[in-house]
Amino acid sequence: MTKVAQGIKVSVVIPTKNAGPQLGHVLHVLMSQQTAWPFEVLVVDSGSTDGTADLVKRYPTVRLIEIPASEFGHGKTRNFAIANTTGDYIAMLTQDALPANPIWLAELVKAIETDTQIAGVFGRHIAYPDASPFTRIEMEQHFLGFLPKPVIELDDRIRYEREEGYRQYLYFFSDNNAMLRRSVWQEIPYPEVDFAEDQAWARLIIEAGFRKAYAHDAVVYHSHNYGFIERLQRSFDESFALNRLFSYKHGQGFLHAMRSLIAITLRDASFSLKTKLIRTHFRYVVSMPLDNLMRVIGHYLGANGNRIPQNIRLRLSRDRRLMMAESESGTK
Repeated sequence: MTKVAQGIKVSVVIPTKNAGPQLGHVLHVLMSQQTAWPFEVLVVDSGSTDGTADLVKRYPTVRLIEIPASEFGHGKTRNFAIANTTGDYIAMLTQDALPANPIWLAELVKAIETDTQIAGVFGRHIAYPDASPFTRIEMEQHFLGFLPKPVIELDDRIRYEREEGYRQYLYFFSDNNAMLRRSVWQEIPYPEVDFAEDQAWARLIIEAGFRKAYAHDAVVYHSHNYGFIERLQRSFDESFALNRLFSYKHGQGFLHAMRSLIAITLRDASFSLKTKLIRTHFRYVVSMPLDNLMRVIGHYLGANGNRIPQNIRLRLSRDRRLMMAESESGTK
């Protein structure tokens, strides 16, 4: 971390909950970021029981604030953390997002400083080495889609009203790896929602006339190796939240779900044949159809979540069950 005689330019915020040893790698890489200006790092921990707080305390330049698990909220806690920092820009990381190089932070700043109307920047994600090859290629293709036009704004009101896909493109934002302009956050803080707070914030800044940017070279490792049930639950949470927040209609039908299942399975099968994955990643290839099925079922159920009884929704939601368990443990 570069030391110069000037105010903090960037505050890095990391919410944590039982982060495990991986957080040590994240903090180590953060301390090695190459910048021409000073930055601070703040960790807000919501009741970890695995020694996360003690791990953070090994880094004397990293600030730690501990809150009860019952006080956590995706938007609420991020707003609280930002309010306790001073940087002109706020870099957002999650505990399992590992900057891939020592210029990650500088690249986010480089992107946001190209235009004063840019409210936020999100960076690229790449899969960890142990991730499924299907996860790896899907992530690569997803982020390549933002390269042709890295800075966007709401430039067509009629299209915005009519096209759900256009709205989804404008709303996409991932605060696993992102930067916010403090002056905009002061005007438009995170909505206090229980999921997809990043995309809900992106909607607000886009509708307010600000711009959003993509920084291809601000890269983090970020991927998950979900089991089949975890895949269904995660897909349910994502789909239910996005449909509830943005009233998405496309993709709610059963026939659409089946067409989606066939399409992504054929896509993955074609990729497997071209790259001969059956020889090198046999386990992933044979489990791929079931993994895709769990994802599609989760998305379908989430898209129709308002029709599902609340007690069943709770069983389907991985995020909600974790949050409720943490809240209950925090009150004991």
